[in-house]
Amino acid sequence: MPESPQAIPGPREVLTRFQRAAIDKSTDDFANLYAIDGVHEFPFTRPGVSSRLQGREEVRAFVQANWDASPLQYQEYRNVVVHQTADPEVIVVEQEAAGTVTTTGRRFALPNIVVLKVRDGQIVHLRDYVNVLAVAEATDRLPALLASITGQRPAAVPPDARS
Repeated sequence: MPESPQAIPGPREVLTRFQRAAIDKSTDDFANLYAIDGVHEFPFTRPGVSSRLQGREEVRAFVQANWDASPLQYQEYRNVVVHQTADPEVIVVEQEAAGTVTTTGRRFALPNIVVLKVRDGQIVHLRDYVNVLAVAEATDRLPALLASITGQRPAAVPPDARS
């Protein structure tokens, strides 16, 4: 009896793989979810960070550099709500990435929204509405982020003022 063809993963399955790759910090698993010419956009980003990644290899390089530099270790995605759209290739996802800051042991939760378009089992377009203020706070970079926006020197934040 011939084997049945394996089903092509849809947006929800690709989302699950995306989350797993981020938790595992598996650059190859993450990048390979994207079509060769897939796009990853950050509509809300901080100064100095690209707002658009074009193509799988640009996504791979960006993710690897960020994961190498980041002290954030995701341990789970929680409060995940998936909204179907009129387009079967597109879902809108509300979620929190939760984990630990490896340099301090402090817990964090980063709320975000993702608009995910999957075709033939690969991400063709992803809009990642990252909460840059939550990321900056989790990594103790909030004063530097605010300074980069206002053009002023960052103010020192006393350690006891951080939550």
